[in-house]
Amino acid sequence: MAAPKRVPVPSAKPARAAKPTPAARPTVAPGGRPTAPDKPAPKPAERRVLRKGEPLRVLISGASGMIGTEVRRQLEAQGHTVLKLVRRAPSGPNEFTWAPDAKILDFRVLETVDAVINLSGASLSRVPWTPGWKRQIRSSRINSTRALVEAMSMASRPPAVFLSASAVGIYGSRPGEELTEESPRGEGFLADVVADWEAAALLGPDVTRTVLLRTGVVLGPHGALSPLRLLTRVGGGGPIGSGQQYWPWIGLHDEAAAIVHLLTSTLSGPVNLVGPQPATMEQLGRRLAKDLRRPFAIRAPEPILKLALQDAAGELLLADQKVLAGKLLADGFTFRDATSDAGIDAYAR
Repeated sequence: MAAPKRVPVPSAKPARAAKPTPAARPTVAPGGRPTAPDKPAPKPAERRVLRKGEPLRVLISGASGMIGTEVRRQLEAQGHTVLKLVRRAPSGPNEFTWAPDAKILDFRVLETVDAVINLSGASLSRVPWTPGWKRQIRSSRINSTRALVEAMSMASRPPAVFLSASAVGIYGSRPGEELTEESPRGEGFLADVVADWEAAALLGPDVTRTVLLRTGVVLGPHGALSPLRLLTRVGGGGPIGSGQQYWPWIGLHDEAAAIVHLLTSTLSGPVNLVGPQPATMEQLGRRLAKDLRRPFAIRAPEPILKLALQDAAGELLLADQKVLAGKLLADGFTFRDATSDAGIDAYAR
């Protein structure tokens, strides 16, 4: 199957607010006789509901990353068809080229799928965050989201579901608070980026159910756990700062399983993708050291971290975020790794 023609997506401008439609009322013809009332405004299109057990066609951006790879594996294991957006020439019939910074995406692809999962975004683990990398963190998330939303808006049959990556960074550092999806946004660079990222995702078609995947620290073979694993193996493990700050962890398997679960859920808006039992940095680090049979004794002082890593220290390593998985649990999702110990054990080596 030949790759579809790449069609530039024009920049979307905010639509003018529609004037309220007056209620239908009878008019009076000459002579005093009432005429038929005006026709009422048409009802908005209803959202399609994706049902569990039905085979789905799912388009993924960021499918080659750690989370995207696991999502793809779980979807295909359940019999769903996965299509991928790639930034190179397609290597098969289920790959489609796009260039989100230039808003190049064939919107007709969006007419053939039931759902879109947007996992694009530059790594937060690359530190320190230079001014140039900060711009990349922001633009890689917002530009890819805008390109997808604008293409969906052009489609004659938009996808039923749009699951768009987000982050618990929107809450900022909040010592002593329990953070739910209803908690107000916090302060800082990440809070600003995530607020704009989510706003871009929410501009999709009304017929598309949009979910914002507020993800925490994903424990897996790569990502945030990699530098901690390496440091602990060489005997350098220990508390980061006080070690008492809450890290909103989630195992990679559960991160992907929650995303798959949300395809056929009725939830919309922000959903916290974090483990069911909050844990501190020290709890996670001590378990990792135990699994690797290494000491956990060398503390990384907060001033040195801030000097070396700048903003990334305060917003990633030292941020205190006791985030709760309220919506996910209430929606019936079952975690495989229900404790931070189980999450660390699954990926320690």
